[in-house]
Amino acid sequence: MPDLTDKEYDALDEYWTEHTPKVSGNGKSGFFAKQQGHVIFVDGLSADWLRIKAAANHTTPEVIIGELVRKEMATATA
Repeated sequence: MPDLTDKEYDALDEYWTEHTPKVSGNGKSGFFAKQQGHVIFVDGLSADWLRIKAAANHTTPEVIIGELVRKEMATATA
């Protein structure tokens, strides 16, 4: 972010003072609410593999994870 002049800083401070971001707490807004709490942290190797596999299949890492889980579940119940 570029350095702000005193005038720009004052304007930005005034804007956010008058327009305080609202936190609803209703579960309908915000990153974690939109992701429904499904945030998973993986190591770098796993993340890279998921991104490469997803790109090769023209899909998303979430779809790849879902396929892996369903395959594992099917194997476990067989």
